[in-house]
Amino acid sequence: MTLPTLNQKTYFDPGDPEDFDFQEILYEKKDWVARITINRPEVYNAYSTLTLREMTRAFQDASWDDAVAVVVLTGAGDKAFCTGGDVKEYADRYTRKPRDYWKWMGDFVGCHDLLRNIGKPTIARLNGVVAGGGNEFNMACDLAVAAEHATLLQVGTRVGSVACGGATQWLPLMVGDRRAREMLFLSEKITAQQALEWGLVNRVVPADQLDATVDELCQKLVDKFPECLRYTKQQVNFWKDLAWHSTIGHARDWLSLHYTCREPYEGMKAFVEKRPTRVREMREKAAAGGSSEFLWGPWTRECSRCGASGIPEEFRFCGACGQPLGDGA
Repeated sequence: MTLPTLNQKTYFDPGDPEDFDFQEILYEKKDWVARITINRPEVYNAYSTLTLREMTRAFQDASWDDAVAVVVLTGAGDKAFCTGGDVKEYADRYTRKPRDYWKWMGDFVGCHDLLRNIGKPTIARLNGVVAGGGNEFNMACDLAVAAEHATLLQVGTRVGSVACGGATQWLPLMVGDRRAREMLFLSEKITAQQALEWGLVNRVVPADQLDATVDELCQKLVDKFPECLRYTKQQVNFWKDLAWHSTIGHARDWLSLHYTCREPYEGMKAFVEKRPTRVREMREKAAAGGSSEFLWGPWTRECSRCGASGIPEEFRFCGACGQPLGDGA
């Protein structure tokens, strides 16, 4: 889409959804409702960096459009709403170049900030698995309607990460401290009905009634005064914003540093390889006095032949010249 020029009447003219040429989301505006669909069903609607950037642009456009009263966020198909960030992208890029995760988090935070401050009611249409960062986008929305077959979970501790992009901040507010800790620590799924009982969603309906229920909520909201809705949203966001802004900056820094460690490497690699993690092996190594933080021990060894340094403690040969590393090497 062509950006407005300085001499245009306004900088806030919304666009036609077809002009954006989005690749990984679907964007529709009709009957006072903007619908944004993460369109990556082949990976259970996990979001890539491009997905986040397209979502951000769609949120911005919907915010500017006075013909949009409500925004609906969902995922393509009937298997998943969203399963969070693309773990294969994480494994391929950020475990290799952790400093880029800090840059990625900038896109992630910006996307969330636009969604929460979009100035209009938002509804999460939960059409399947809601996992990890997908549940964080669910919680960022004002209301949520789930199909009966939907399940919700956080996955951070299972894949070597921490769910501090919304879950650690908002789950305690929404479901209470004990339930939040259960979801965050155990990384086990809960049913849509359980999510309803805990206050994580507003409605649970059969899958064939999901669209009708969401549409009904949308049209009820269309009939409410827009400025009153916007300021009500701003007021109700207070505690979510307080928790978010108090923690997201150091969460961004900590996660970026954490990507240099063994935990995310092992967690992401196990996920991609579809195998169990070797967490107990790491624990046993630490309990025996070893270093579980590094894959092959801390980088303490040096080669007497070529002068290479920073060689992992458990290596028996220099990776640069092949020299055997004795106890005194």
